[in-house]
Amino acid sequence: MTDLKGHSTSIELLLKIEENDLQDLCTATEDAIRDGNGFGWLEPPRRSVLEAYWKGVVLMPERELFVAWLDGRMVGSVQLVRPSRHNQAQGHIARLTTFFIAPSARGLGLARDMLWKAEMAAVEHGYSQLELDVRKTQKAAIQLYERHGFVRWGEREAYAIVDEKPVTGYFYSKVLDRRKKKKNK
Repeated sequence: MTDLKGHSTSIELLLKIEENDLQDLCTATEDAIRDGNGFGWLEPPRRSVLEAYWKGVVLMPERELFVAWLDGRMVGSVQLVRPSRHNQAQGHIARLTTFFIAPSARGLGLARDMLWKAEMAAVEHGYSQLELDVRKTQKAAIQLYERHGFVRWGEREAYAIVDEKPVTGYFYSKVLDRRKKKKNK
């Protein structure tokens, strides 16, 4: 699809990762980490660590990796993580993790579109709830989640340590509208 600024954008479920795409995703990850959106990393790890991480994600059957494309390059991700088959009591809850857009690709609606695509996949798989957590400092992400119906149900002080200071973390959930599944067919 082409956006209003003339960029080619899309969101895709990634089933395998080609080498050049892996390098784009690693670069986008490094940029996001440097910008404070490192889903656990505070500084970019060695490139070989990032490459192994992303290759592993694609191989894990309980994870679906959605990626954002901008002008032929991967610029963001979100993972939909299914619960363990052995957790019957919480088998209705999927999680979102590693949600980021590289700083150079923000403001084009890619985060919103990725969030929607992951949510629709959760509905298609029959999940009735999504959960995620985020650092208090990630204000744009928090606004996006709240705009899209995620409800903060808890917080934890010292959720993360950044620059030797504790940072509060917020925990969110969203009850999914399973009727959307019927509308999308």
